[in-house]
Amino acid sequence: MTSTGAGPLLKEWRGRRRRSQLDLAVEVGVSTKHLSFVETGRAKPSRELLLTLARHLDVPLRDRNSLLLAAGYAPRYHETSIDDPVSAHVRASLERLLSTHDPYPGVVLDRQWNVVLANQAASNLLAGVSAELLTPRVNVFRVSLHPQGLGAITINFAEWADYMLGQLRRVVMMSNDPELAEIEQEILAYPNVVEHLASAQPTAGDEPPLLVPCRLNMGGVELSLFTTLTTFGTPRDITLDELAVELFFPADDVTEAILRSTVTKPA
Repeated sequence: MTSTGAGPLLKEWRGRRRRSQLDLAVEVGVSTKHLSFVETGRAKPSRELLLTLARHLDVPLRDRNSLLLAAGYAPRYHETSIDDPVSAHVRASLERLLSTHDPYPGVVLDRQWNVVLANQAASNLLAGVSAELLTPRVNVFRVSLHPQGLGAITINFAEWADYMLGQLRRVVMMSNDPELAEIEQEILAYPNVVEHLASAQPTAGDEPPLLVPCRLNMGGVELSLFTTLTTFGTPRDITLDELAVELFFPADDVTEAILRSTVTKPA
């Protein structure tokens, strides 16, 4: 029998994905007994089996490297900065996408929802935000819910906060990222969030809206925006695996007219 640290990690990820041993074993093509031995450390998985299990559990590439290291194998996936010359084409494509999306706001986010790139329209939304929320980096969860951030001018704060808190909880559970967990605890302590959660009422059984817009009071003018999230397909690099593009679109004709009347520059 050989002991390996990869087993407990695999079991933890299986629990996070709410998969049974039988379900996962059948899908991967191994016996339930062997998978159990792997999780308890009584059997050491091959590199190929470990990666197959990680793929079926949708484990992020960063954590797949951790699994490999725990089992005594070399990591497989590299992490290349978006500023590295190797990533020049990717960065240029992202900047082109954001620039084309202007005058609608658009940002590129990392795994903790920190803003990596932004177009001018997105920067305009943060014009009145407290400076302490803009340095050293802008975190979308913080700036959206903080009482000195966009939370102060969000007209429908209750429903938007429900959406953002739900997204944050999902990302924390999916990523197992300790820094994201700290961000969640910080945000749950914001006075406006505490007040909202304390006074939240069960939703009625009415027909839900197609989308939850973010309605902002920008100097007496209401902007109503909905958002989309896009990720890279088949990434083989940790940075690309963790990047997401968030694009905002006008939810009504008034917002579209206001955004289009704004003179913007490329990102």
